[in-house]
Amino acid sequence: MPVLCEIKVRSPKHGDLLRGRAPEMLAQTMASCPIAGLSVVTEPHDFGGDLELIRRVRPLVSVPILRKDFIETEHDLDETRSAGANAVLLTACMLDDSLLRRLHTAAQARGLETLVEVHSDGEVRRVEALGIAPDILGINNRDILVRETDDGDVSLTERLAPAVKIGSLILSESSISGRADAARAQAAGADAVLVGTTILLAPDLPRALRALIYIDRP
Repeated sequence: MPVLCEIKVRSPKHGDLLRGRAPEMLAQTMASCPIAGLSVVTEPHDFGGDLELIRRVRPLVSVPILRKDFIETEHDLDETRSAGANAVLLTACMLDDSLLRRLHTAAQARGLETLVEVHSDGEVRRVEALGIAPDILGINNRDILVRETDDGDVSLTERLAPAVKIGSLILSESSISGRADAARAQAAGADAVLVGTTILLAPDLPRALRALIYIDRP
């Protein structure tokens, strides 16, 4: 199972997630497993991140890096590329139609892959109606408008993924608490999962990560 593993300083729901560990060490440990990519949360106010996190880990790992933040301007895209990220998150509910389309086009013109994130049937239909083809369509199982403090679960991926008509890869994000959730997302049509808090809170990070990656093994 392709897994994007996430470095996140803190979350509104679980508090401190680094727990004294250096992001550099975490990135190297995660990349020692066969992950598909590394997500780095740079949003400062609710998640404690900053762009410097990407600059710090970029020289240490060879996997693609996704910048996870609330991108609003083309300047944000320039900063993202300059920091060394390979992909950028565009959150559908945070952007009107014109801005979502413009940022998607501008990101791809800069060589950045796009992860367009949705949380409802309406948002899936909206992305399809706009005619954009994101590299990845992310289904966030939790509601970013309440900073993912809700109790959403992988059932949202199970409901939305089968109805997606665009040809993008489908990424199930958040609420992947272990092997069973990843298997459910995969069975529903997700091509990959993004896992942050579960891995960061695991007592044995590599073991927890490998349990998701090798999902088809006993």
